[in-house]
Amino acid sequence: MSQSSAPADLDAIRRELAENPGGVLESTASQHGLSLQAVVELLPQEMWARVPGDLFVEVMQDLTEWGDVTVIAHTRDIILEVEGPVPPGKLGHGFYNLHGDSPIGGHLRADNCKAIVFLRRPFMGKESVSIQFFNAEGGSMFKVFVGRDENRALKPEQVERFEALKARLTQKAEAA
Repeated sequence: MSQSSAPADLDAIRRELAENPGGVLESTASQHGLSLQAVVELLPQEMWARVPGDLFVEVMQDLTEWGDVTVIAHTRDIILEVEGPVPPGKLGHGFYNLHGDSPIGGHLRADNCKAIVFLRRPFMGKESVSIQFFNAEGGSMFKVFVGRDENRALKPEQVERFEALKARLTQKAEAA
């Protein structure tokens, strides 16, 4: 991440994101020396909701019932996209291990997840709906995007599941 010589003017960034929320947030983070999570949380509040990272397993288990989604890992060196269903997983040997008949698989450090953000915003002229997982530094672990149909429209049943999960977990987090 490149650091600017002056501290970021958070109010100016917030205004910029309110006027144009559809940009590449990783670029904004890099440009201003901020974490991706910090930039996401500068978007207008109606676009996002944060829950604690200790809900990681609950979110991942819910995602197994959504059907085909797009999982993205975005670093400064690569933007890796994989489409398919999120397979079942379980905790073991320090990881949340994904196993199943899906192109999505691997071993995720669930304990490193400190925040989960439900995000709805415009991107490249279309609405984008995702669940984003952040580590303690506010860096992106990975993102899970609601799938699109053959006409590139968001799958309405997944949008409903997104909204229901967001509502349930934000209420749970507020009650804790």
